[in-house]
Amino acid sequence: MGLFDDAVPGGNIGKPLMIALGALLVGKMLSGKSQPQQGEPAQSGEGGLLGGLQGLLEKLRDSGQGAAADSWVGTGQNKPIAPEDLGRAIGPQTIKAIADRAGMSEDELLRQLSMALPGVIDKLTPDGNVPRPDQIASRWQE
Repeated sequence: MGLFDDAVPGGNIGKPLMIALGALLVGKMLSGKSQPQQGEPAQSGEGGLLGGLQGLLEKLRDSGQGAAADSWVGTGQNKPIAPEDLGRAIGPQTIKAIADRAGMSEDELLRQLSMALPGVIDKLTPDGNVPRPDQIASRWQE
């Protein structure tokens, strides 16, 4: 069983979704190289396309989805997020780049991410603290 299998409804994260999650949270999963391809958003060091988990949470908060994002980090019930709200927070360029790399449509990517992110982020923050990018990267290797 994978590290996050019990974090998503249905209990199994497929390879395309792992690529997408890795691109957002770890960075290396997007392309395996340090330079983005033309039209692809730049990765933020070891922290993924948006600056890792912290950057993703900030994007969510900035787009009005702070209550949902904070519930995933907190110890209470995880609030859902609609795919279109997630897409607005992440941004169309980043969604397109991840969808292309994961081999799925943007709509399917957002649908799957909106179901997976609450549980995955909850798993990454069991004590309510956001781990550093290197800590997330090491967990990804498990």
